[in-house]
Amino acid sequence: MTSQAASAGNYLAVRPDWLARGVEAALDPELPIIDAHHHLWDRPNWRYLFDEYRADIDASGHHVTASVFMQCQAMYRSDGPAAMRVVGETEFVNGVGAMSASGHYGPRRLCAGIVGHADLRLGDAVAPVLEAHIAAAPGRFRGIRHITVWDADRSLMNPLSAGPPGLLGDGAFRAGFARLAPLGLVFDAWLFHPQIGELTELARAFPQTTIVLDHLGGIVGIGAYRDRRDDIFAEWSRAIRALARCENVCIKLGGLGMRINGFGFETRDVPPPSAVLAAAWRPYIELCIEAFGTQRCMFESNFPVDKGSYGYGSVWNAFKRLTRHASTSDRMNLFSGTAARVYALALPG
Repeated sequence: MTSQAASAGNYLAVRPDWLARGVEAALDPELPIIDAHHHLWDRPNWRYLFDEYRADIDASGHHVTASVFMQCQAMYRSDGPAAMRVVGETEFVNGVGAMSASGHYGPRRLCAGIVGHADLRLGDAVAPVLEAHIAAAPGRFRGIRHITVWDADRSLMNPLSAGPPGLLGDGAFRAGFARLAPLGLVFDAWLFHPQIGELTELARAFPQTTIVLDHLGGIVGIGAYRDRRDDIFAEWSRAIRALARCENVCIKLGGLGMRINGFGFETRDVPPPSAVLAAAWRPYIELCIEAFGTQRCMFESNFPVDKGSYGYGSVWNAFKRLTRHASTSDRMNLFSGTAARVYALALPG
């Protein structure tokens, strides 16, 4: 099997033969999981759609009951008004959600929640786009992600989604952002850790809007941030604690297998076992849980992006190792309850 290439070097290549050397049996296989963040796409040399995602879940042995799809510029419309083309992604994913809900593929409710994209810089004019998303996936569309990643080190950024500096404080962006809460929509934030303070200011300005910080706040460990892990941890910790004081903010625990994190898992001869992942991630995960509490934390796979660093089964085993001594109620929050509540998932029972 050949590795799957990633465009522009922004993602680590997926190597099935390498991943096959690190398969683990699922720990606590009955624990219900809602995967709070994954993608589906069909890109050159990289196909990850419903069947591929299901195959990863099935092979893992974990009890994934539902999932939340996160925008990734997949299946946009090829024509029509430019601002509306993003609705094509929601239409596509809603079809996947309907397939899963049919029961034909088992009891899981994959893509039970959908987070799409709209250009919030449109200000008040973004309202029709938001309404079109909701109409395209009634009962499933739950929020918007407008990526605001920026850093002076341009090598860190994906050119497909890099934002200008200071976007979270931009007046037009904030006018569009103000349209989310009245429609009951969540805002997912993807940025780098030096930008967390900007998100804190936004959260304070809009206390009625639910904000979810993706990937523990984008901890960078390469480029200009290489070999500064202790200093960066201290900076990140202070920013996370300040953000956690905003009660309208939740955080996703995961997304630490990306190129930007610089952990180097992909350089090992064999995929890192879950015990190694848990040891590397423990300081970050434990600080977030301490700061936010389990009712505002949720685990995510970030697949297939993180698949270049470890297998689907291993990442969930790592999370289970990290919460081995947590109470039953805390574990339920972390693995399913917070995601179900924040994204208002309509699930059986």
